[in-house]
Amino acid sequence: MADASITRPPESSFDSHHPPSPTIIDQCVHCGFCLPVCPTYVLWNEEMDSPRGRIYLMKLASEGGAAINPSWVSHFDSCLGCMACTTACPSGVDYGKLIEATRAQIERRHKRSLAEKLYRQVIFSTFTRPDRLRLLRWPLRAYQKLGLQTLLRASRALKLLPKKLQAMEALLPQLSANEPTAELTPAAGSRRHRVGLLLGCVQREFFQDVNAATARVLAAEGCEVVAPPEQSCCGALLVHSGEEEAALALARKTIDAFERANVELIVTNAAGCGSCVKEYGHLLRDDPQYAARAANFAAKCKDVSEVLSGLAPRAPRNPLRLRVAFHDSCHLQHAQGVRSQPRTLLSRIPGVELLEILEAPICCGSAGIYNLVQPDAANALGQRKAQLIAALHADVVVTGNPGCLMQLQSSLARIGQKTSVLHTIQLLDASLRGVTPDFLK
Repeated sequence: MADASITRPPESSFDSHHPPSPTIIDQCVHCGFCLPVCPTYVLWNEEMDSPRGRIYLMKLASEGGAAINPSWVSHFDSCLGCMACTTACPSGVDYGKLIEATRAQIERRHKRSLAEKLYRQVIFSTFTRPDRLRLLRWPLRAYQKLGLQTLLRASRALKLLPKKLQAMEALLPQLSANEPTAELTPAAGSRRHRVGLLLGCVQREFFQDVNAATARVLAAEGCEVVAPPEQSCCGALLVHSGEEEAALALARKTIDAFERANVELIVTNAAGCGSCVKEYGHLLRDDPQYAARAANFAAKCKDVSEVLSGLAPRAPRNPLRLRVAFHDSCHLQHAQGVRSQPRTLLSRIPGVELLEILEAPICCGSAGIYNLVQPDAANALGQRKAQLIAALHADVVVTGNPGCLMQLQSSLARIGQKTSVLHTIQLLDASLRGVTPDFLK
């Protein structure tokens, strides 16, 4: 018979499938170094909307001291998952693994409202499907080219839409002419590497010029570029939002596609995608058929700036006399630890004056689907970043992630700034080709 005086520990509010790691949770010493770089803490000054506050909530739930209810969930929904806290943490707390595990628990154990579920489903079933984005591309381009977008924005009729749909329309980038990336782009001169190019989803359809520029620059620097046409979404949006099972399926498809391509390196040019594929070994750790393959795949993945900065320049650079403000994407600087490499590429362009944006560690408010599901906070962060950029009087802003491109374009336009926003690789491509960037014509 059990001793009645022994108090049994309360059951965890998490299920048994990969709950947030108690070991990582216990690494947090609540020092507060994360507070000045946490976007939501900077906005609201609320302890439970800081990394250490959220870790405390995870600990409470793991010990049965907090239920996964709407109030508890709201603090995790408000997190951008930007990983600035990871860079700032002196104790090495891997907050990324904690927030992804927590969000997966939320999606399994928390019942969202029907409207919220449907909205999230629309996002995931659209933005993770390049084929569906391709169908949307033409009517959206017509919407812009025929002047309907300008007319509707000037009439303020868009204000009649729900706030989240307004946010979606405001983020629509200026769609260029169709410029698909070839399945194989030969290296110029002797081949240095055979690389695979991860095309992305939004990047593949809404920023085709970025992928085309990436292939051209890699080829000019001696890389044979393979872009497997059968590659799927990498699963980044789903991983970062707690949709674990769907993300696993896409990760497996991505691995299959690039294994068939037989490449030495896998190049990414979207920071959110890059941070995801580099974690495939962790994501597929339970899969006996894919665990080792996923780890091998992840070891091959590099951001395009990592690849190019590691190669001695071969192609001549033509001058671009520009004041260039560089924006660090969160999933590049924090999740991947890539900061110096894009700056190295830009500094190699003759005539470029590189400008640093204040509060570089703080997110612009893009963060995957964050600006679609938390538009008020995203707009506040976007405006904060846009005002800091405006103070620099730059000719152009460059960054390494499509989400940041859309967020910065929208935020700068909102404060009346016409500064162009480009991907880092587009500026390098213009220099190598000796062409004038479109925004200067």
